[in-house]
Amino acid sequence: MKTDSINTIPAPLFDIPFEGSERAAELIGRINEFLFGELAALAREHGTDHEQGADRALLQQVWKRSHELGFYGMTLPTAMGGLGLSVLDHVLIKEALYASGSPFAPHVFGELSGPPRVGALARQATPYQLQQFIAPVARADKAICFALTEAEAGSDAGAVQTRAVRDGDSFVIDGRKRFISGSPFADYAVLMASTASDPAEREVTAFFVDLKAPGVRVETGYKTMAGQSSTGDIVLEGCRVPAANQIGEAGRGLALALGRITVNRLLHCPAMLGLAQVALRDACDYALQRRQFGRAIGDFQAIQHLLADMATELCAARALMLGTARQIDAGSQARAEASMAKLFCSETAFRIADRAVQIHGGEGIVQGRRVEFLFRMLRMYRVLTGTSEIQRNTIAKELLTPQA
Repeated sequence: MKTDSINTIPAPLFDIPFEGSERAAELIGRINEFLFGELAALAREHGTDHEQGADRALLQQVWKRSHELGFYGMTLPTAMGGLGLSVLDHVLIKEALYASGSPFAPHVFGELSGPPRVGALARQATPYQLQQFIAPVARADKAICFALTEAEAGSDAGAVQTRAVRDGDSFVIDGRKRFISGSPFADYAVLMASTASDPAEREVTAFFVDLKAPGVRVETGYKTMAGQSSTGDIVLEGCRVPAANQIGEAGRGLALALGRITVNRLLHCPAMLGLAQVALRDACDYALQRRQFGRAIGDFQAIQHLLADMATELCAARALMLGTARQIDAGSQARAEASMAKLFCSETAFRIADRAVQIHGGEGIVQGRRVEFLFRMLRMYRVLTGTSEIQRNTIAKELLTPQA
């Protein structure tokens, strides 16, 4: 299998002054040392790359070491040990993380299964829930996933059919959650279920669910188009969950799930643009190395124009992302702008990956080439966490709703 090097910290594509705080710059430097030092060695030792993911034991090792270094919980509320980062700093740090090209990039902060999944719940959680579920996740002792999506509940999040029926001091939950990221290696789930007495009514409530409890199992018999198996279904059949595991008030589950949706939409952008930077960098390197007709293909104007368009669109998307981060830090709701950023960054990042494959030619369509993986991964982002069409709906609604 042909693979790409992840052992050297790449030079910036452009000489752009760093726009974040000194603390963010220092953190990026330390995170890069971790990524290109310990984690690169770990990837070589275990044969881990974008196609061959790590098992739970190896991921736990990464989580624990990241926690020791102070990275794992940096996005938590300050009361739980977080760093109180501005949105702009958070975006810049996450962008650098994904721009490393490391297969462990999603796991340094525990994005699939760690603190970002529970930080927003800290204000609603009871002392028992903080001790039993949130604290172990924050310490990297346990992993957690977020379970909302079902076969008939995706963009229409309130249409969940999983039902939770009160029975004494417990709820009995039945249903199936679909496409749940991080579920194959999670210990717990933050799970949304209907608690309405009438199935036609919408009353969605959130619960902490132990995935090792009787009546619940995780099915992982499929892979996404990115080729990884970090996604699965959670099947609940008469699963008894203590009433103490209910998060917040009944019927407030969607409010909990969507309470930070504007920020969360924006925070997908640095991952997409970080990966797009990897694709652009790989395309530039290949254009300098590959020779045809006696010279490097980067000498041909057709290739130069492709690279120029990739770089221009990347800079435009990045400017929208950073501008939206500043708006949120300044107190703006930025609902339309966050959806614009998610829409534009996801579609731009995919176009960059598409052109990177084109520049690689035959090599670009061979599995094992990083640009081929990035093409598949970045195609997924146009669907994940709110499709492009849902983002357009949000933007139009903001435009057409009179402002108070």
